[in-house]
Amino acid sequence: MSTFTTRLALPRRTFLRGMGSMLALPLLDAMVPALVAAEKTAAKPVKRLGYLFMPMGADMTRWTPAGGDKLDEMSFILESLAPLKDRVSIVSNLEVRNAYPGTHATSNASFLSCARAKHTESTDYFLGTTVDQMAAQQLGRETQLPSLELAMDMMQTVGQCDNGYACVYQNNLSWSSPTTPLPAEAHPRIVFEMLFGEGGDKAQRQAALRKRASLLDFVKDDISRLQRELGAADRERVGHYLESVRDVERRIQRAERGVAENPLPDLDRPTGVPASYAEHARLMFDLQLLAMQGDVTRVTTFQLARETSNRTYPETGVSDPHHPLSHHGNDPEKIARMAKINRFHVSLFAEFLQKLRATPEAGGTLLDNSLFLYGSGMGNPNVHDHVNLPIIVAGGAAGGMKGGRHIRYKEPTPLANLHLTLLDKAGVRLEKFQDSTGKVDGLFEPLGI
Repeated sequence: MSTFTTRLALPRRTFLRGMGSMLALPLLDAMVPALVAAEKTAAKPVKRLGYLFMPMGADMTRWTPAGGDKLDEMSFILESLAPLKDRVSIVSNLEVRNAYPGTHATSNASFLSCARAKHTESTDYFLGTTVDQMAAQQLGRETQLPSLELAMDMMQTVGQCDNGYACVYQNNLSWSSPTTPLPAEAHPRIVFEMLFGEGGDKAQRQAALRKRASLLDFVKDDISRLQRELGAADRERVGHYLESVRDVERRIQRAERGVAENPLPDLDRPTGVPASYAEHARLMFDLQLLAMQGDVTRVTTFQLARETSNRTYPETGVSDPHHPLSHHGNDPEKIARMAKINRFHVSLFAEFLQKLRATPEAGGTLLDNSLFLYGSGMGNPNVHDHVNLPIIVAGGAAGGMKGGRHIRYKEPTPLANLHLTLLDKAGVRLEKFQDSTGKVDGLFEPLGI
């Protein structure tokens, strides 16, 4: 059991413990001395970074906002972000030169590494350490998980996947070294166990967590004791967090029970996940929210679909598989249908940002204390280019992000510049990252931190 003292001296790293489970608490007022709480939280720089990968580029004619340097009007694809305009900026004409000669594999591999993938079909693959792992080396020192790597698809393909490139490049966004890819997890149950399981190997954690109906059942004594120690605002915050945990767990259980009801599963989709792509994605987004809220990790990556994915998205009214549709041959009707898929992916990201903004944290919200990069390593998928990438930056008010901006470079500019900028705002200082030539101006107000 955790030990609670007075509500003015609750340790920041406080856990509720039960058999085989461990529930980290969100940041509470009781974790910061009352007289300095406002001062400390207000001065805290952005310390969370999230990266979201959208495969196969976008229809840039329906992506790029009209107008000047301000996001006065959102484009068709970005329309769902309109209510979050003050927390979102678009950066146009970024490129990844090291992704050429132009493939799906290098689009995925270079998005966070900006490195040139060694052309090989075997196990002698070589890329570069990705920015999320550079962030995790510093931001992950005090968290249960240094980073969290998530996906929506099964990543079991091996051998050669694309133009002589090993499948490892297409399967993995995150690399902790040039020779060490980090597999992403697509099954919500396994992610839940990673976040809230305690001790033992994977099989032992799974067995312990499945012995009871709910994680919260095992920590209910600690919850009751904790709630008596907290003030009204903290009780409300903890209550909201616990209900979110229970809701996610119920949805996972419901998806697992529904396996028998889905006679035609998507071969790229793990069994035991929601049949609907949108519900699966929302569940994975909510798991990221809980991971950040409980400070289980401060660095996340999420692959919304793999390159060359043949998924269909019936929610959009488009029946075509994504990958063939991306090779549209400049057919206006095909481009319009591809744009609907792009719009759908962005809308799920927008829902996630809305939830982050609605989640209070001492001194602001989760969105205030986070930065997210959403985009693709490919621009125009019809020609497999890696210039004028679709890129969104969101969050970060506490880190001085201005929001509502559209930064347009006249000449192609390294995506590495943006990576370097976001690392710097998270407190990770590098002189250079791959082919970077500087930092991105105009995204942030200067802060004295």
